[in-house]
Amino acid sequence: MSVFDHAEFDNHEEVVFCHDEATGLKAIIAVHDTTMGPSLGGTRMWNYASSEEALTDVLRLSRGMTYKSALAGLPLGGGKAVIIGNAKTDKSPELFKAYGRFVDSLGGKYITAEDVNIRTSDIELVATQTRFVAGTEGKAGDPSPHTALGTYLGVKAAAKHAFGSDDLKGLKVAVQGIGAVGYDFAAYLAKEGAILTVCDVNQDAVDKAVKELGATAVSIDDVYDVDMDIFAPCALGATVNDATLQRIGAKVIAGSANNQLATPAHDKIVQDMGILYAPDYVINAGGVIHVCSEASAMSTEETAARVRAIYDTLDRIFTRAKAENRPTGEIADEMAREILAAKAASRG
Repeated sequence: MSVFDHAEFDNHEEVVFCHDEATGLKAIIAVHDTTMGPSLGGTRMWNYASSEEALTDVLRLSRGMTYKSALAGLPLGGGKAVIIGNAKTDKSPELFKAYGRFVDSLGGKYITAEDVNIRTSDIELVATQTRFVAGTEGKAGDPSPHTALGTYLGVKAAAKHAFGSDDLKGLKVAVQGIGAVGYDFAAYLAKEGAILTVCDVNQDAVDKAVKELGATAVSIDDVYDVDMDIFAPCALGATVNDATLQRIGAKVIAGSANNQLATPAHDKIVQDMGILYAPDYVINAGGVIHVCSEASAMSTEETAARVRAIYDTLDRIFTRAKAENRPTGEIADEMAREILAAKAASRG
């Protein structure tokens, strides 16, 4: 099947398939839109079941980055990259250097940074071959703390619309994924008095959340069945699907994961079920805002202000969605496209 015929192809400007036989590198870089500026988006490494699955992921993620940056008011377009492989066994300095050369070949049209299973140390290796990187040590650094803060503020905005107050004290939150972002996010919730249930493939992270945050631990599968007010997906995508929605009893779905909905159609399904969904690329924009501070020399004060503004952006989305009786994801997409159209028009 041609990329142009792929269900997730959305007039992407460029899709690059990268292969380096010497290092075993197999990667896909997708540049969705550069209307607002050069595309920026992290690289993730995942052991995809097929190249088709990897292509689906990178096409969806890159489009989300375009809309994320537009709604965050950043001078950046949307791009994303995936490296196909096992992050525990397939990483090597040579592989990341080879990947860096592919990034460099795009001449700045794509700027990369950390994402799932990619560490700052990995990006440092990429940076030896290209200057088109962000999130490097000694500069912007790890974007996880700002992603966590923005997600926490987004949950408060959702709580305001779903429960009448943005006070999270006493609300039951199920956090799916206690990684770098998920743990910091859960710590904000715990500090405000939310009642936490957590799960993760990393038992040490779960044990830490139980000990330090007073969370209750459940298995990865059982998290959908716990008593909850808010379901917070903070791991990989597509965990909100036909099967899990029959089990999730939350009134709000709001977390840091990308592509939380299995398909675009689930945006309307969730709405019809009376669940308030915080569009993932809006609520988790703290990371790209953080990285933008390096890519475009944004001040610390402006970075912090833009992260705090995630609350206000979601507030507008929720208000408009209720007024028009439309899904929140549909509203967010429309708002992002309005910003892109205005920018394109201003260029003549």
